[in-house]
Amino acid sequence: MLRIRPRTAVAATAAVLAALSLTACQGSSADAGSPAKPADGATAHPEDKADGNGNSNSDGTGESGSGNGGSGHGSGSGSGAEKNPSAQQPSNGGKAPGRGTGASDACTGGEVTATITKVPRPINHLLLTVTNKGSRPCSAYFAPSLRFDDDQSATQVDDDSKPQAVVTLAPGRSAYASVLLSGEGGGDTHGRTAKKLTVYFTPRSGSGSVGAPLTLSLPAGTHKDDNAAVTYWQTSASDALLY
Repeated sequence: MLRIRPRTAVAATAAVLAALSLTACQGSSADAGSPAKPADGATAHPEDKADGNGNSNSDGTGESGSGNGGSGHGSGSGSGAEKNPSAQQPSNGGKAPGRGTGASDACTGGEVTATITKVPRPINHLLLTVTNKGSRPCSAYFAPSLRFDDDQSATQVDDDSKPQAVVTLAPGRSAYASVLLSGEGGGDTHGRTAKKLTVYFTPRSGSGSVGAPLTLSLPAGTHKDDNAAVTYWQTSASDALLY
């Protein structure tokens, strides 16, 4: 009995040592094959660090980036448009500058037809009529600029005939101007017979001419002198012939 006890003790001791050795080997294998589990809710990415609330910077930064992107889009397209509604609109409403920017523009030889006729009363007068042949309104500004034949200067304008408003012609409507051919009897200066009349149209600015002119044949026997004058454009023939 005394011999058995030592062997039993030795065997028990060996078993304990074997168990400890196996546990140590397993622990070493686990340490070498996989990383340690992050604590306190951190993710497995080595660059992430948990904040004080247990949320990783990676998740928080991702959400913040998404939110900032939405805010930037809104302030560019939404807030900016509300502060300046015309910011995305053409400065001129889709219309090209120049002709067509107002309700109408100057009548020219391209938009109207014209006639020149002799009238019985008042004497020594012609009646010039222009009619809008286009599809949109045009305005007969100021007075027509007239040249008889190859005259070097335009016919003078009767300033007393200036109307209260610009004459605007809807499609198919007409404007009128009367032409005084000569002055009082006995006042004929450089009188001659004229054969053609060139009509130039005045722009809104009142300076120069605009568009194509029209050339008309005068009634046979038209006699004019240096006192010839033309009225401003009028809305009716009777108004034009008052001068």
